[in-house]
Amino acid sequence: MSDPRSNAVSPEDKHAFRARLERIDRFMADEYVGPGKLAGSLVQVWRHGELAFTSLQGMADREREVPLAEDTIFRIYSMSKPITSVAFMMLFEEGRFALDEPVSRFIPEWADLQVFESGQLGAFQTRPASRPMQLVDLMRHTSGLTYGFQQRSPVDAAYRELKLGGVDTHGTLDTMISALAGLPLEFSPGEAWNYSVSTDVLGYLVGKISGMPFEQFLRERIFGPLGMTDTAFHVPDDKVQRFSGCYTIGQLGGASATGSKPALQDDPRDSHYLKPPSFVSGGGGLVSTAADYMRFARMLLAGGTLDGVRIIGRKTLELMTANHLPGGVDLPQLSRSMFSEAAYHGVGFGLGFATTQVASRTLVPGNAGDFFWGGAASTFFWVDPKEDMIVLLLTQLIPSSAYPLRRQLRTLVYSAL
Repeated sequence: MSDPRSNAVSPEDKHAFRARLERIDRFMADEYVGPGKLAGSLVQVWRHGELAFTSLQGMADREREVPLAEDTIFRIYSMSKPITSVAFMMLFEEGRFALDEPVSRFIPEWADLQVFESGQLGAFQTRPASRPMQLVDLMRHTSGLTYGFQQRSPVDAAYRELKLGGVDTHGTLDTMISALAGLPLEFSPGEAWNYSVSTDVLGYLVGKISGMPFEQFLRERIFGPLGMTDTAFHVPDDKVQRFSGCYTIGQLGGASATGSKPALQDDPRDSHYLKPPSFVSGGGGLVSTAADYMRFARMLLAGGTLDGVRIIGRKTLELMTANHLPGGVDLPQLSRSMFSEAAYHGVGFGLGFATTQVASRTLVPGNAGDFFWGGAASTFFWVDPKEDMIVLLLTQLIPSSAYPLRRQLRTLVYSAL
């Protein structure tokens, strides 16, 4: 049997792996695309230096009967977060800051943040935070910030009322930062984990620290060097024909979770993604393709380099993919989120990625040290250095919690080894 850490793999092993991966085609067709639960799906598996498998199913635009293609453009939502986190850590490598420095060094109006105790917008009762918010808190979602869609507290409700943190948010990163200065935190920094607008704040800081607009930094320092030609915060006119529809079920779309066809949530020909946004969301605003995101993931797998281009250092990536939750706990012991893009048990959180700590506790196959994240429209990727493997799932169904597709895909892929 070949060593999974080696690139020396026999032709027989490769053939057997690919043959077993073909079950993904049948599974997606029978369970999801055929019954109409998903309009379409694209799955790719990269292993030992080559694209080992691609599954392409269904429609990119169901209403116009446009088939899904390998160059279809998808909303990747929170799969923007790892990209923004890498951008921030590129500045860390330049010695611009230390991770335990207070955020108020760069956002002075956040020097006296308060913590929620009671009340509602306009009449909050607060107490002082037990310590200042640090830059590392933004990276690992222990900042005390939140998302309005969590719908857990009056602070969440204030985010919704002020329209903070959505990818179609009006205003700018600057106006978001000013608004957050007037709102309490959910908890003192470092005391809990809560999925939040923290990564949007990182995008703001990338712009402030680098001295160039955040979107320009991504273009010049990541997308251009990696050849990610279709990844951006909007879809230009000459690419609209490749842009997918986005669908939704349940309360968001009117169809039940057991219904056969989700409703159209965002028409690709009448979408806010067709124009450059005023609010440039590093937490969830990017669109991309399978080829582009696979190049980003390949850079991560290769320790920060791709095709001779160094994006970030190997030791920096090792730091990012380690568990940074206080006390080394896993997410269930620290999370206050009603929702996130990660399974919990056995999973920690690093600097921009969830990371598997104890694979057996997740109850799905995997390896300690694999790292991953997903997006609101059910997209997902993971990188497994031990198996020298990347898996990418692109589809467009909100919410990502509608079906256990990610866990099922992990099972299908690892059972092919």
